[in-house]
Amino acid sequence: MSLSVTVGSRVRWRRSLAASAVGAALAAGAGVVAVVPAQAAGFVAADTGAKITGEQQVADGEVDITISSPSLGKSVKTRLLLPKGWTRDSAAKYPVLYAYHGGQDNYTSWTKNTDIEAWARKYNVLVVMPEGENGSYTDWYNYGKGGTPKWETFHTTEVRELVERNFGASSVAAAIGNSSGAQGAMSYAARHQGMFKYVAALSGTLSMRSPGMPAMLMFTNAGNGQDPYAIWGIPWADDANWKAHDPASLVDKLRGTGLFFSAGTTGRPGPGDPDVAPWDIGLLSEIAIGADNKEFQKKLDEAKVPYTAHIYGDGRHNWPAWIREATFIWPTLMQSIGANQVQ
Repeated sequence: MSLSVTVGSRVRWRRSLAASAVGAALAAGAGVVAVVPAQAAGFVAADTGAKITGEQQVADGEVDITISSPSLGKSVKTRLLLPKGWTRDSAAKYPVLYAYHGGQDNYTSWTKNTDIEAWARKYNVLVVMPEGENGSYTDWYNYGKGGTPKWETFHTTEVRELVERNFGASSVAAAIGNSSGAQGAMSYAARHQGMFKYVAALSGTLSMRSPGMPAMLMFTNAGNGQDPYAIWGIPWADDANWKAHDPASLVDKLRGTGLFFSAGTTGRPGPGDPDVAPWDIGLLSEIAIGADNKEFQKKLDEAKVPYTAHIYGDGRHNWPAWIREATFIWPTLMQSIGANQVQ
């Protein structure tokens, strides 16, 4: 049900006024950034009570929203790329691509490091890039006590409901992620069957329980200043919770979802990578992730779940490789959700 039907003409008027304010501010001069008070736009909250408390125009067709999230216990931002012709009052529904970022990055990383705006502009797609911090794309176990932060709930319930209820997002969606965002995208697809038509995982840890992987994940999260035991629990002792979030342990639940995953294997720089020493962490980590992706591939083969994989040789754990893989799979992602090319 559209917002205009739900809350009446007064909200339609407020939304039009807010849209006019954005347009006027942008017309006033180059570089002007418009901020629209959330209450003026009449945003509808998510079922958890999460709400949009601010909206900032970043560029033409590019908006940052601030979300007050009960699941996180704080406010964070999400960046949106709006389809060509999008208007606030339209009843049109658009297919959605959720783009998840990696560790030590944020909701701006896809626009900062890639040409995702140009890729998206060619299709009638709404691109949603939510904040993930270093939250590991899970509702934290917290030694069995649960509670905040609940990153999975934030992404799969709060962000999804807010963009569907306020920005014309449809329920037809795909996902792409790099590094920890790749693990998150694949885990979400398995744990929320049918949420995504297609998932693209670029250099993600897709077999979390493989030998050495828990230690690597724990070391990485400790290096981010977090209590690594609080996220999925203590490996082995809390194996049931690890298994419940591990894509390789959930391959049967990925049946029916289009799958693409990619990773390097050699520990040598690939095209566009910086010239770094052989012991560079970006090279060493990609060796481990390449082996991990092969294990995930083996699990899919055993379960006879179809997929497309690009387990390449040279390539560092960094954006040059992810840009190549993203541009390759982008048309497939768009096709999976029925996003048509626009003039």
